[in-house]
Amino acid sequence: MGSGIPSYKETGIITVEELKRLGLMPPEERLARGPVAIPECPEEIPCNICVVSCPQHAISIEGIKGLPRIDWDKCIGCGVCVAKCPGLAIFVVDMSKPGEYAYVTVPHEFLPAPKVGDVVDLLGRDGKVVGKGEVVKAWETNKTWVVTVRVPKELAMEVRGIWVRRK
Repeated sequence: MGSGIPSYKETGIITVEELKRLGLMPPEERLARGPVAIPECPEEIPCNICVVSCPQHAISIEGIKGLPRIDWDKCIGCGVCVAKCPGLAIFVVDMSKPGEYAYVTVPHEFLPAPKVGDVVDLLGRDGKVVGKGEVVKAWETNKTWVVTVRVPKELAMEVRGIWVRRK
């Protein structure tokens, strides 16, 4: 990359800066407008499941092996692509609500299944616990849970998973 900062190819963890450089991060004004999908899929592989599953036709891929591109004006943040992505690499972020919380929608394929109202550990891009959040929506499709959690706004671009702990 030339910046002296290791890239996702070296660390296995993509950064917000890399997503911006690749054109995969929505502009700030779009993030403030409502929920929007963020494809964190930096590898050009032959996969287009997100394209064909988007009910708004907001996702496109150029050629057979391009990066997924979101039409920020068409995307409504419904989360269908989150459930369909076999790489678990699409998330929905909603920074539009007033106050200190944002909402992040993540794929989840572990047991126990999350339930609305659960207080869960929030996992960062590196898989480490970064805080606590509350499940506000959870639905399953084809054995993948799509879970929306309320998180502190400052963690919205960091939270990419959850851990459900039941006693």
